Amino acid sequence: QLQASGGGLVQAGGSLRLSCAASGRTFSSNFMGWFRQAPGKERKFIAAINWRGGSTYYADSVKGRFTISKNNAENTVYLQMNSLKPEDTAVYYCGARRFGLDPEGAYDYWGQGTQVTVSS
Repeated sequence: QLQASGGGLVQAGGSLRLSCAASGRTFSSNFMGWFRQAPGKERKFIAAINWRGGSTYYADSVKGRFTISKNNAENTVYLQMNSLKPEDTAVYYCGARRFGLDPEGAYDYWGQGTQVTVSS
């Protein structure tokens, strides 16, 4: 119900845009978010957007470099990533949180993940 795409290999300082297409119950969620998981580390919150109101939320590590946006007509959420750094290398997951007010809380649905690799 969540299909993530757009990952790849990019040099440091470059940009990538991730997409997450939602279907079924997922696009009626309160929040759509992006998380990432580096090898040997736990999955961490990156960014989220309120599906109805459009408010956005970011982790400090990506604030000012990443932008989350949505297209309600296409039921798609995007993550524009600029000024990428090697430490941004991870598998990126999109998620949907159906209820609740915390954009960093427990998510109900997950996409399959897309690999982002930033070379130095």
